[in-house]
Amino acid sequence: MLTRRQILISALTSLAGGTLLKKAQAASQKNEKHTHTKPSSKDQGRAHYTPVATPNGNTLPYKMKNGVKEFHLIAEPVEREFGPGMTVKCWGYNGQTPGPTIEAVEGDRLRILVTNRLPEHTTIHWHGIFLPNGMDGVGGLNQPHIKPGETYVYEFTLRQHGTFKYHPHADEMVQLAVGMMGMFVVHPKRPETPEIDRDFAIMLHTWAIHPGTYRPDPAIMLDFNIFSFNSKVFPAVDHLVVKTGDRVRIRIANLSMDEHPIHIHGHAFRVTATDGGQIPAAGQWPETTVLVPVGATRDVEFIADAPGDWAFHCHKSHHTMNAMGHDVPNTLGVNQEGLEAKIQAMLPGYMAMGEKGMAEHADHVDHMDGPKNTLPMMMGKGPFGNIEMGGMFTVVKVRDRLHSYDTDPGWYKHPPGTVAHRLV
Repeated sequence: MLTRRQILISALTSLAGGTLLKKAQAASQKNEKHTHTKPSSKDQGRAHYTPVATPNGNTLPYKMKNGVKEFHLIAEPVEREFGPGMTVKCWGYNGQTPGPTIEAVEGDRLRILVTNRLPEHTTIHWHGIFLPNGMDGVGGLNQPHIKPGETYVYEFTLRQHGTFKYHPHADEMVQLAVGMMGMFVVHPKRPETPEIDRDFAIMLHTWAIHPGTYRPDPAIMLDFNIFSFNSKVFPAVDHLVVKTGDRVRIRIANLSMDEHPIHIHGHAFRVTATDGGQIPAAGQWPETTVLVPVGATRDVEFIADAPGDWAFHCHKSHHTMNAMGHDVPNTLGVNQEGLEAKIQAMLPGYMAMGEKGMAEHADHVDHMDGPKNTLPMMMGKGPFGNIEMGGMFTVVKVRDRLHSYDTDPGWYKHPPGTVAHRLV
């Protein structure tokens, strides 16, 4: 039996977690107008590898100085729009979170300058990369902390290839929780066989951003409410656009506090590498879901041989929702007849909901406002109606005729007779 307290909690939650600023609804209807993910280099045709495309992100530029590739990372407070109607006060690198992808080639000599514009000290750890001990970035163990206003230099030669990460090893609980992380991709020195046509990099993260607030809460250990691909949530995550027949690699990194089973529709992939190195072909097997543990990377590869719009998402169902709250009473199957008017006397605007499921939340965004800077539980419209997703969700768009990767092709046009239809 629901108590008076539980009913009031449900009422407040209905006004908050299940609604959206109308601004967000208008923007969510523009799914086909994403800023499309482009390869990182203008020299793609001349390189012996396919440059990485970081959805909703970019690659860090460098300068050649006496045979050394010199990069510059700036640790600083940043603001990140997770989705239309929600901007978060984070910490990151070079104006963004995750920081720009570092991209280099096995055998390169790197010099990475790190400037600290944070209010406290920091360091950078090059996660998974083999380098001299004094370059490993653990504050107090391998180096002094980088104090506010200081610039440190890291210099080492890349002795391996694969998918890696960078992040602080100073006040790690806080600095990771507020977004300080980035991808580090090292291409092999010799051309890969078979060649990769599209190469994507996605960082997974979980956030605790309480309704109506703007700053992640680093004290939360388990009860996260926002789940992101490259610090974006659906429908703001870039679509992954590929041509039919392309060999596609997706590099997935996880610096969150939870593991994530990442699932693709319409295809099967092989897990080809971890941050420990390449997996021999004999050790690979087909999967449609790859579990990405905390602090790890997984590379998956597949042939895009099925045209269409295919979902790509975490398979923990709460991770494809936004503003998830876990203290809400369960009203599924509860007869709320007559209850709405009584609660409206105390909370004007209350709507009884949840008796028949939660899908109705996706319709409420058309006529209900919610708390400031808070996304609804489910969002997004497709060609057939509400997609009812959020968080770690995007779409792999496979097309037979694609003139450019730089433009989203819109929704898939299904051949006649290939769409499920109503019978009765």
